[in-house]
Amino acid sequence: MLGRLSWAAIPFDEPIPLFTGAAVIVILLGVLVYIAIKGWIPYLWREWITSVDHKRIGVMYVFLAMVMLLRGFIDAIMMRAQQAFALNSGGYLPSDHFNQIFSAHGTLMIFFVAMPFLIGLMNLVVPLQLGVRDVAFPTLNNVSFWLTATGALLVNVSLVVGEFSKTGWLPFPPLSEATYSPGVGVDYYLWSLQISGVGTLLTGVNFVTTILKLHAPGMTYLRMPMFCWTALAANLLIVAAFPVLTATLAMLLLDRYLGFHFFTNEAGGNQMMFMNLIWIWGHPEVYILILPSFGVYSEVVSTFSGKPLFGYRSMVAATLVICVLSFMVWLHHFFTMGAGASVNTVFGVASAIIAVPTGVKIYNWLFTMYGGRIQFSTPMMWSLGFMVTFVIGGLTGVLHAVPPADFITHNTVFLVAHFHNVIIPGVLFAAFAGYEFWFPKAFGFRLDQRFGKVAFWCWLPGFYLAFMPLYVLGLMGMPRRLQHYDVPEWRPWLIVAAIGVLLILAGICFQIAQLIVSIRGRESLRDEVGDPWNGRSLEWSTASPPPAFNFAALPRVEGDEPYWEIKQRAREQQVLRPEPAYTDIEMPLNSPTGFVSAFFASFMGFALIWHIWWLVGVTFVGAYATFVVFAWRDRAEYHIPAEEVARIDRENRAARRAALARLAEAAQ
Repeated sequence: MLGRLSWAAIPFDEPIPLFTGAAVIVILLGVLVYIAIKGWIPYLWREWITSVDHKRIGVMYVFLAMVMLLRGFIDAIMMRAQQAFALNSGGYLPSDHFNQIFSAHGTLMIFFVAMPFLIGLMNLVVPLQLGVRDVAFPTLNNVSFWLTATGALLVNVSLVVGEFSKTGWLPFPPLSEATYSPGVGVDYYLWSLQISGVGTLLTGVNFVTTILKLHAPGMTYLRMPMFCWTALAANLLIVAAFPVLTATLAMLLLDRYLGFHFFTNEAGGNQMMFMNLIWIWGHPEVYILILPSFGVYSEVVSTFSGKPLFGYRSMVAATLVICVLSFMVWLHHFFTMGAGASVNTVFGVASAIIAVPTGVKIYNWLFTMYGGRIQFSTPMMWSLGFMVTFVIGGLTGVLHAVPPADFITHNTVFLVAHFHNVIIPGVLFAAFAGYEFWFPKAFGFRLDQRFGKVAFWCWLPGFYLAFMPLYVLGLMGMPRRLQHYDVPEWRPWLIVAAIGVLLILAGICFQIAQLIVSIRGRESLRDEVGDPWNGRSLEWSTASPPPAFNFAALPRVEGDEPYWEIKQRAREQQVLRPEPAYTDIEMPLNSPTGFVSAFFASFMGFALIWHIWWLVGVTFVGAYATFVVFAWRDRAEYHIPAEEVARIDRENRAARRAALARLAEAAQ
């Protein structure tokens, strides 16, 4: 009745996952009990869990990413500690557990930290920057989030029920085939990514439609903020690349569940087909993460330099060139696997060329800062740290574009250093910059800058200490994914790397402290007018946090920086724009469809992993019934009366009028 599930699935003989899992369960139960005692369940259900408001969904994505960042970073600490102590010994982690940790670390950080963090920022900001009320498909947006959360849940369930994959963050065959990985670890990986991948693909469709079709009057494509352009490019890549990932993992599932031979060693299977397919998705995935991050940096650098973005059209062109070229470089991930010199040369040249549009962006940010009045706020510091650090990572990437050099460093920790040297400053620093930058827009108060800057100064040197030694170790010949080693010359460098991880841990602690201190002191950090940074794009033209309808009347765009022009005109004339003609506004109703679908998807995924076929059937019927009920709903919108719209808008106008008066008084 329970398929392969038995008491043997609980790791009673492994104290680390057992006690960690028990602690997590106790903490979760404590949080749920506390919420119930406080009477917050109806509020959370009404305002968050079932919300189709793009801003609320964006916040939930970012919250999920931050929780998963803590889990993924704990894995990183355990790996670094293991390698620091594993000279001529087994260390403190069994080899099976170590293999699960490095597999879970990569999976979590890419799919459930970087992706949700950036998708969350896109959800929060893109409709506001476009001057519209919501995304094209609000309920689908809610479904996308909860399917992503389902995938993250399944990865974490593997901590205490069964095991996770031991194949790395990508399930390369033949190791991932049932012959060599007969347990449930690879199945946890495959089903969590299949379910969350559906959510990501729906997000891609949603945002491509939103950005191409929903604009404020006068908002032409070449008037869109750069973040909207990079979000468009990233979501086009999602729509093009994620079906490849879904199909590839589906073929591997057929190999494992039904005895097919797509990627097996025998019966006509072809492992190299998997390598090509997974990296045809995998390298565009890098740019799915990097491109929105570039958009964040563009917004931050322009705002805190007090200048328009230099070379806007060249930035748009560079973004689209990267979007296209990202599908032409995948083979550089396996130069060593025998494709031949001619093929390697073509992909090596393409890999070098794709660095050119990225260089264009770096120079444009530098020229934006040149001659500007730079404010060294926390978001700007993350951006400056990115520019210096990312250039180093990019140069090592160009080095890997040369096949003979790649042959030397392939599968060493040099590659690990390069990848983190690109992804951490390129994506994680951008996520932190965007989090600091748009936090007041989401919650109505700024984060404490003192703690934010201390966190940055822990993260930046911590990063260099953690990963620069890996370049040296790679050139010394240290392979990646070593559970133990017997070369004493490696150990000092690994100890330095472990010290760097501890410094990064201090940075994370300061970020947690920053959030707590900011919440407690939120009245002194309050954003009264909705424009705490003297911003330039439309999201700063509305209240913080914005009302459900975003804008009392859709703004009319007449220039490249519409809000900056409106603001400057108001300062010159010492008067706000006339009140708009307030009308009733129609908004989508909240829907439990996403949460209920995720409920059934979670149990379906668990049942498929453990071969509990009756539960698969029951949950499939439940999920299907959920969508039937959603399709047959008779009321999908509600109306906000014009009087309520006017009241909310006039409150913000009064705050802006008072701020304008203070500016005039200060000028005198």
